[in-house]
Amino acid sequence: MKNLLKESVMKKLTAILAAALLPALLAGAVFAAGGEGHHVDSGVLLKDFLYRCFNFAVAFGLLAFFVTKPIRKGMAMRREGIEKSLADARRAKEEAEAKFAEYDRKLDQASREIEEISAQLKREGEQEREKILANAQAMAEKIRQEAEKSAAREVAKARGELRDEAARLAIELAEDILKKNFTVEDHKRLVNEYMQKVGELH
Repeated sequence: MKNLLKESVMKKLTAILAAALLPALLAGAVFAAGGEGHHVDSGVLLKDFLYRCFNFAVAFGLLAFFVTKPIRKGMAMRREGIEKSLADARRAKEEAEAKFAEYDRKLDQASREIEEISAQLKREGEQEREKILANAQAMAEKIRQEAEKSAAREVAKARGELRDEAARLAIELAEDILKKNFTVEDHKRLVNEYMQKVGELH
């Protein structure tokens, strides 16, 4: 960028120098060619030429001073603008890098939190599954015990009914046997034995 500005300034100064030098050379040529038939002293021509060169040098110096000053000012402003743009670009880059680092850190933190939540949910799921299995096993055991108790009660009830039924049938059978085999003499004998026992008790 600086090289391009220098080349531009040099081209402008060269053009200004050519534009300022051309009238002086033309004037010298006209003066030298003028006055046909008149003899001009070479010392006067040299003095005039040196005077014109001095005037040209002064004019060129003043012109260069007044022309290059705004150019230098423009170049300085341009350089400041470029430096400011570079500083802004560096600052924007640093801010972007800082934001990227922050987003990357937040992403890592979110990933860790997701992993922790996933592990916690897994642990809670395992605990809940074990709790459900334990409750189911306890309930199954309770149902089994209740079934065993109910079955035992039913068995005991059935056994009692069977005993009652067997006793009733035994009594009926005994009555039938007694009715068939019990005579009047047996009846009298049993009454006498009973009365005798009662008398012994008293």
